[in-house]
Amino acid sequence: MKKLIACVLATLICTLSANAQTTFPNKPVKLMVGAGAGGGTDIIARMLAEKMTDSLKGSFIVENKPGASNTIAADLTAKAAPDGHTLLVATNTGQAIAPHLIKLSFDPIKDLTPIGLVVTVPNVLVVGAHVPANTVKELVALMKAKPEEFKYASSGVGSTQHIEGEGFDIAAGVKSIHIPYKGSAQAHLDIIAGNVQMMFDTTSSAMGQIKAGKFKPLAVTTPQRSAELPDVPTLAEAGVAGFEMSTWYGVFVTAGTPSDVVTKLQNELARIIKLPDVQAKLKGLGGEPGNISPDEFSKRNKQDFERFGKLIKQANIKM
Repeated sequence: MKKLIACVLATLICTLSANAQTTFPNKPVKLMVGAGAGGGTDIIARMLAEKMTDSLKGSFIVENKPGASNTIAADLTAKAAPDGHTLLVATNTGQAIAPHLIKLSFDPIKDLTPIGLVVTVPNVLVVGAHVPANTVKELVALMKAKPEEFKYASSGVGSTQHIEGEGFDIAAGVKSIHIPYKGSAQAHLDIIAGNVQMMFDTTSSAMGQIKAGKFKPLAVTTPQRSAELPDVPTLAEAGVAGFEMSTWYGVFVTAGTPSDVVTKLQNELARIIKLPDVQAKLKGLGGEPGNISPDEFSKRNKQDFERFGKLIKQANIKM
């Protein structure tokens, strides 16, 4: 009798497990975004929501929760029910930089499970057309001749642009003044007007001003040259070694989510990224579509967390 009961229970567990795999999603899935509508993260999240709604036959809804350097959305995801119905579309600003500047009530490494990398967008060092420098070497010479007179713009304290500016100062042996703005658009106006000299911006954000001749691109901050700016050298090629940075966008889920649901989401994201129209849209943002495994993305997330933590401490950056 005991053996019979054990067999029945085993069969029931297998059946429930199989059903769990086939019924996800069984309620609306929220894609949490730590930025406002219309920005890069929001655009990517809405694209993913549309594709997942079609393929997974569920309702995928984008929820914008801007603020606190993208960490409000991450906090809500980390504390959600671990069933796969709350996803986070994040950038390295919220995952690897902000945790070192803001006191959080969750652990971005332990409480969020990586699903996959969506896209990496190169960042580019630009100066205003009025700046008498056409190369990084010339810019560094000017900055050393006039210590602390050069200003660099960013989209806010703790942003990737802010961290890049501090990292550049350390790697190049110069000193500049950080001028934070509420967004890149406002920063662009002051660079064009000559109130600020330079900025480390994403290629997708800066390309319009570059094409208009209002910004001069001096170097990209990635290991390889950007397909959008093939004639622009990397920082290392330009003579400033030891500092690389880009802006990546990835998807995370609440830690503790069943492994079969995590795997289903990972496989679906990998499939979506390979779609021709998605590839075209991501490249249109100036990015390189994600082509690494979830494990590799997890490793990169942890490495960035540690690397930026050391840089923030070295540069004494505070909110």
